[in-house]
Amino acid sequence: MKKKEKKEALGKGLEALFEENIQDISEAPAGQVRQTAITEIEPNKEQPRRLFDNEKLEELVSSISEHGILQPIIVRPIGDRYQIVSGERRWRAARRAGLSEVPVIIREIDDKTCLELSLIENLQRENLNVIEEAKGYQRLAKEFSMTQEIIAQRVGKSRPVIANALRLLSLPEKAIQMTESGELSAGHARALLPLAEKLSPEEFEKLLEDIKNKNITVRELENLYKRLCENPVKEKKERPEEIYYAEIEGEISEKWGRKVRISAAKNKGKIELEFYNKEDFEELIRALKK
Repeated sequence: MKKKEKKEALGKGLEALFEENIQDISEAPAGQVRQTAITEIEPNKEQPRRLFDNEKLEELVSSISEHGILQPIIVRPIGDRYQIVSGERRWRAARRAGLSEVPVIIREIDDKTCLELSLIENLQRENLNVIEEAKGYQRLAKEFSMTQEIIAQRVGKSRPVIANALRLLSLPEKAIQMTESGELSAGHARALLPLAEKLSPEEFEKLLEDIKNKNITVRELENLYKRLCENPVKEKKERPEEIYYAEIEGEISEKWGRKVRISAAKNKGKIELEFYNKEDFEELIRALKK
């Protein structure tokens, strides 16, 4: 494959790069799939996915025990061993099922391409945790200088989806950890975004504990935010213009898909717009010049 063709193929994911869409071993061209000892294969330590749902993994173990592995694992040679590019869940399940060999397709792939493909493949899955998803988009932006538009094209999702996912990473760290561990739902995390700007760190942490211990719903969080906007806490001494600025911050952040901060004093102030890399900065400047 020529270099230019390979670069274009990356935008379509693993299938395009490998010039195949093998969902079943029977679809693979003769000689491409080989049985390899499971002990010769190892996961990629840079694999972007860290958490594997144990229940779903056990379901896969049962399926593999009964039917075997139907979709080959994509690997690349590393010394005298093989490293997984795509299919770590199948490899893990195969080990649990007691298989000694697994079907693989071997490809020569460099480190950077391997990481990019692993990120994109994981982000195309439906069962990712929202924080895992957001961190994946963040890595594509930072490590591969991708704009939100390019990320959206690579993973097959809309730009607003990418932007809204990245916004979750602006939550306080404890909220991010609780969402990643499953203690908070994706809906809770989204509802907490505007509240993080309204509450003090102490108030916000207390709210997290209440969500956990009192089963506060997403709707209740949304109603809390509305009440705070209508009746700001006296201790915070929020003026009408501060509430207005907060609302504008939320509107601009939603539209532009980036964190926005407005600060004002008397008759002057400033608007801060977050960008993620050089390309994203240039994209922002072009948009501002329109």
